[in-house]
Amino acid sequence: MNYKLDFVKHRKWFMLSSAVFLVAGLLSLMFQGLNLGVDFVSGTRVDVNIGQAYNLEVAKDYLEELGYNSPDARKAGTNDDILVFRTSQVLSPDEVGEIEKKFQAEYNKNVGVNEQKVDPVIGRELARNAIISVLLAALAIILYITIRFEYRFGVSAVIALLHDALFVIGMFSIFQWEVDLVFIAAILTIVGYSINDTIVIYDRIRENMNFNKPKTWDELKKTVNDSIGQVLVRSLSTSFTTVFAATALFIFGGESIRYFSLALLMGLAAGTYSSIFIASQIWITWKWRSMAKEKMKAQTAE
Repeated sequence: MNYKLDFVKHRKWFMLSSAVFLVAGLLSLMFQGLNLGVDFVSGTRVDVNIGQAYNLEVAKDYLEELGYNSPDARKAGTNDDILVFRTSQVLSPDEVGEIEKKFQAEYNKNVGVNEQKVDPVIGRELARNAIISVLLAALAIILYITIRFEYRFGVSAVIALLHDALFVIGMFSIFQWEVDLVFIAAILTIVGYSINDTIVIYDRIRENMNFNKPKTWDELKKTVNDSIGQVLVRSLSTSFTTVFAATALFIFGGESIRYFSLALLMGLAAGTYSSIFIASQIWITWKWRSMAKEKMKAQTAE
């Protein structure tokens, strides 16, 4: 089904709306940064499975009694029965054991403790590898789309992908949700999903370009609008189906993948939006300028 909607007409408003969100996220990154988990900074994360409801402030008092001043701790778990404590120190087994004994004494002997340690060298290496993996993915996408379509499609697609990634990263910075390796997996998943949706639209634009051979702005605009309209239902149906799955994962997936599913939900929304309202709009603006230059050269030559 082809929906006769003018997506190109309001392209400047779409880009402006995206710019507002991205600027807000970038400002947050500049002034408060990301809430990095122990995957990226040195230290220890200790999950204390208390197994019952507890008062967070009282639990923090117990940690202070063990020598941890102003402890970074929060509730977790489906029933808020887990205490997540993070410290910049790399705790020894004896120190972790002291935490376990303290909470067993205050609550019950069934209290269990899980720990996750990252030293400074490993933390920096993980952060570096995460950045490299995203950059390599972007370069591979540009190369693939350039070979299959043209370089304008490739660059426009990567700009849209950066839009999606920066949107999610910005939201995590604004709300100070924890960023760990699972978050990086979510970003790469978003990149893969978004580029697939974008390629579907690009493929239809290419087919219609070959068939219609547009020479004026109105003809090019109609080609892009028709192309998006022809795949709109497919794009939205795929997005909604994936959103339902990600929502179920967010609700029932447990604490360990809570932020993964949250990032995935936001990324799916941003990816669908950018495929329709950003990637194709950047391409048509760039393509028309190229066509106008070629037309001007031809007229000058005559």
